[in-house]
Amino acid sequence: MTLLDELSEVVGVAFSQAGLDPSLGAVKPADRPDLAQFQCNGALAAAKAAKENPRALAERVVGFLKDQAVFQEITIAGPGFINLKFTDEALSSRLNDLEKDDRSGGWANTEPAKVVIDYGGPNVAKPLHVGHLRAAIIGESLKRIFRFSGDTVTGDVHLGDWGLQMGQLISELEMRAPDLPYFAADAEGPFPEEPPISLQDLEEMYPAASAACKSDPARADLARKATKALQAGRPGYRALWRHFVSLSVAAMRKDYDDLGVEFDLWKGEADADPLIPELTDDLKMRGVLEASDGAQIIRVARDDDKKEMPPIIFLNSEGAVGYHATDIATIVDRKRSLDPDRILYVVDARQRLHFEQVFRAVGIAGYFDEAGLEHLWFGTMNGKDGKPFKTREGGTLKLRHFIDMVTERARERLAENGFAEGLSEREADDVARKVGVAALKFADLSNPRTSDYIFDLDRFLAFEGKTGPYLLYASVRVRSVLEKAANTGVGAPGPITVRMDEERDLALALLAFGDTIRETYKKRLPHYLCDHAFRLAQAFSKFYAACRIVDESDNAVRESRLGLVAATGRQLALILDLLGLEAPERM
Repeated sequence: MTLLDELSEVVGVAFSQAGLDPSLGAVKPADRPDLAQFQCNGALAAAKAAKENPRALAERVVGFLKDQAVFQEITIAGPGFINLKFTDEALSSRLNDLEKDDRSGGWANTEPAKVVIDYGGPNVAKPLHVGHLRAAIIGESLKRIFRFSGDTVTGDVHLGDWGLQMGQLISELEMRAPDLPYFAADAEGPFPEEPPISLQDLEEMYPAASAACKSDPARADLARKATKALQAGRPGYRALWRHFVSLSVAAMRKDYDDLGVEFDLWKGEADADPLIPELTDDLKMRGVLEASDGAQIIRVARDDDKKEMPPIIFLNSEGAVGYHATDIATIVDRKRSLDPDRILYVVDARQRLHFEQVFRAVGIAGYFDEAGLEHLWFGTMNGKDGKPFKTREGGTLKLRHFIDMVTERARERLAENGFAEGLSEREADDVARKVGVAALKFADLSNPRTSDYIFDLDRFLAFEGKTGPYLLYASVRVRSVLEKAANTGVGAPGPITVRMDEERDLALALLAFGDTIRETYKKRLPHYLCDHAFRLAQAFSKFYAACRIVDESDNAVRESRLGLVAATGRQLALILDLLGLEAPERM
């Protein structure tokens, strides 16, 4: 039970005793922390329904709360807001319970589910760039939060490895090197184990092939035919495709590793392709699939639609499959292999129509409960000009170059702030990488998922304010306090007794963790957890500045404050992990 649940239950009983609906006893953090710690607004709603005076109703409820030992103060403000303040004993008791909890008071789902999170979506043969950043960062954090909350979660990168771009690449390579063994019409293999091109060749070929197909209809036709032959199983084309995938995945893994992003599955569209013939027959037999201008489509429009809803093209006029078909087949594959309760797609807002079409089609076909399919769309990361982030030359910035740029700037900021002093070159490099990646990821996660935001590296790398480096510094400071206490032999963390305002504020910040996790989970919005992390770090900073800790002369007070430090350290470390941030040992 979270703290707000506990308080809402206590106040709800008082509402019930007053002859009112107990659900009106819902408690929330006070809008005016200077006046109270928590508040309940239920008397206003009750008065409106009963046509009574809200303040009089509030007084009636408060009469039943007077005997609750957990409250130091209960007051009524304005027309009937009930303000609540904990006793120090009640805060201390809950903090000591939290200190013993290896989940640091974190909420757990009482009905855990099996969940697949699809949050990568990179295309084979195309290097990862800044456009892939938000899906990876948000998806990784949600995966960790869902697991912490009790769900069984599988993260899938879902590679784009089976569409027209494969045909474009194959036809491009055939034009450049027609004598390679892969292109003989009757070639059955075996084919060379080593790829005929390098990753750099592949990355150069992709935009060249795409541009050629856009400008030359004959060239585009070659790509379509190569795509169809690949999907039909032509051995030489399949061998080339495997080379393209292996080259690309090796590079992707390194970039994702540097971001602290891990996938349980490295599946792609090609893994769903074997299901297409079966699904085609099934959908035709049940009248879901219909012919239209040589293609096979699924109509997904509804009578109450307020906007146009185009049909899905399951098979195009060439007989090749596109993204709609492979996404439907992927859902079927996940249902058969993992049997999830929900599938979440962390993909940008531009794909909202696509996923609405796919989810409707899957529901019509009866392959998966449409309510269990969620598109967790997100906004764009923009430059200071308000447009999607680009290089100074206007091109797309590779993720590898972006991470290097952020790491180098972090190294400079560490030196400017004197945090690199006494570190070996290897340690300084490690700290710079962790600080840079934390700045990058926290900047992304601390903005609402559904909003665009401006990328400002200098602001994100500040060691003050709501930034990743500020949180890392708070974590390092907590660790240094505990290490100093251990090294000087002044005692270990002990039972917590709250005495000062700064201790109360830190206690309340720590106890808010359970409600924050639940809200983050329910709304799929990591910025709630970022807000909590910042409030916790701020509260610790004020506590650290106002209260003597290691050099406190009173043994009981010192051990209590060390207990508060230890509780803060555990919770902050847990939050950093849930956000995908890694704190250095020192800085």
